[in-house]
Amino acid sequence: MIKKLFIFSSLIALSAVYAQKTHTVVKGDNPYNISKRYGMTMDELVMLNPKVKGGNLALGEVLVISKSGKTEKAASTEKVVLTPSSASGKLGKIVLQPKQTIYGITKQYQISETELRRLNPELDSHMKIGDEVTLPAESIKKFGGNQAVAVSPIEVKTEVAKKTQTPVKPEILVEKEKVAQVSNEDSYEIQAKDNYYKLSRKFNLSQADLFALNPGLEAKGLQPGEFIKIKGGSKTVAAVVSSEPKTTEVSNPVSTNTYSDISSSDDYVTYTVANGDTVFGILNKFGITLDDLLTLNPNLSQGLKSGMVLKIKKLSAAYIKKSGDMLNVVIMLPFGFDTNDSKYRTMSLDFLAGAKLAIERNAAKGQKLDVIVIDAGNEASFKNSLVQINAKNTDLIIGPFFKSSVLQVLDYVKDTKIPVVAPFANSDELLKYDNLILVETNDAVYSDRIVKEVKDVYSDQKIYIVADADKSKATYLKNRLEKELKNSVVVMVNSSQDIQLDKNMMTGKSAPVIAILVDDSDSAGDAFANKMIALSKEVENLKAFSMSYSPVFEKKVDELSQANLVYLMDRKINTDGDFEKEILADFKKKYCKTPSKYAVIGFDVVNDMLSRENKKGEIFKQMNKVQTQLATKFEFEKTKSGAYVNKGYRVVRLVPN
Repeated sequence: MIKKLFIFSSLIALSAVYAQKTHTVVKGDNPYNISKRYGMTMDELVMLNPKVKGGNLALGEVLVISKSGKTEKAASTEKVVLTPSSASGKLGKIVLQPKQTIYGITKQYQISETELRRLNPELDSHMKIGDEVTLPAESIKKFGGNQAVAVSPIEVKTEVAKKTQTPVKPEILVEKEKVAQVSNEDSYEIQAKDNYYKLSRKFNLSQADLFALNPGLEAKGLQPGEFIKIKGGSKTVAAVVSSEPKTTEVSNPVSTNTYSDISSSDDYVTYTVANGDTVFGILNKFGITLDDLLTLNPNLSQGLKSGMVLKIKKLSAAYIKKSGDMLNVVIMLPFGFDTNDSKYRTMSLDFLAGAKLAIERNAAKGQKLDVIVIDAGNEASFKNSLVQINAKNTDLIIGPFFKSSVLQVLDYVKDTKIPVVAPFANSDELLKYDNLILVETNDAVYSDRIVKEVKDVYSDQKIYIVADADKSKATYLKNRLEKELKNSVVVMVNSSQDIQLDKNMMTGKSAPVIAILVDDSDSAGDAFANKMIALSKEVENLKAFSMSYSPVFEKKVDELSQANLVYLMDRKINTDGDFEKEILADFKKKYCKTPSKYAVIGFDVVNDMLSRENKKGEIFKQMNKVQTQLATKFEFEKTKSGAYVNKGYRVVRLVPN
């Protein structure tokens, strides 16, 4: 009976609709795209709206769409907060849910984009899940669905501002009167605009301290309205709005070697629910049935909530350590001494330098280690190095670098199921091995995140993709965008110079576009940055995205913030972190230099893997920990096929003034 009730409640949430009989003209609209959007002919639109015939549309103008009206999905469950009234009537706030966009809000709440932006002057920088958007209270009550009002409207008397003065923003009035709720001296109520950086600075504590005080916070994220523990019980908190300098906001921020407190049974694969997850999405992700999921998680009948830890399925048989508490580790690197092939020697030596520091740190903490470093030669000679592995007394293999070599290792240890860590190799061919740990995040993971980011801001703009040389990543991204954004226009170009602003057919004026950089070369990054800066001076609301980091992004933060640049980053050292400072100092003391790229990777991979091991060699029982080492975030997910794949990365947003 419980299962039926759960399914029924899900169907109710999906079926919420409202009648749509009119359309409010927003920026970028023209008669053609309006008629296309509602499945009408131009003649039908002109018949209902004779003034459209000349093509003259005014922002905020309301057009009749149909006599009977069409239906659209209403937004999923929203939390509503009401704010003080303004001269035009009472205002309220909605808390953004996954997949909501500016266009979707204007459609659902029957408000023009002009009015929406008037009420929310910093709208573009406040369109992340959990952010608040100000709307007329009457519209929220009328079109917001079956949601309770959290706070009644507050009448506030304000003097009418002179025409030469900047209008007072309604949401600022609320924030200035509001003091962040503190349940006691050691706790703080999370506000909608909080991030880890602000909290660390506000309470004078490191992110490591913040996560240590609040187990599970890193995995769950900051949830407005929830209370967290803060360091220093004597501190008082007054959360008033201040005009802070523009900063680069980072989601999935750097943690300083901290772990989440996800509790997992020794016998089960577990998954922590994230914002935007659905039951059916989880079923599809892991290839399981609803009956199986409900059987393992009876509390799921009460609804899916962010932060929940779900049992997915029983763990398959894994490696079992033979005896003793000494951990026997093999590291395979392509030095090429025996083959006189020095192509990858520098990379290998740098990787080993970082690995040795990690080994020494873990040994100093009491971990018993027996580490053997093997010269893996090159791909052609690799097979000769396999005989140096004692398959009967090895608990962990880190390396080799190349896919063909990894496959040979997996075949060599297939009977013993020794865990194998591939620092760089990552392909679909490797996913079927359940004793394999893939460190390098697959390009598809980055592409899927870019699709999500674009989908959140998309409103019929033309989309440009600046492709790299082989075009495989760009093609995958283009196909995903066209699948997710119906009737979208996605153009793949070879250079940023080929990106052109769209033109409004009726007015002839320039309209903003969405631009995505796939090419990860520094020269392509420079060209993309310069083009976005130039276009942002010609038109507002340009949206720029990059699948990778480029040094120019940090050099031109102010200019690129006007293009609302969002980029993904896999490795970067947080030089302000206590853990990072300690590692950098130890490395410099040991080697008299700062670590190179591959030395950082060597430390991160080895330190992460050793920290997951226990005396029984049960590394796979610790894979659900989310950890950030010196520069790399490790967030492993077990695939349907069997392998563990790292899906850790950071999303950086450049926020305009």
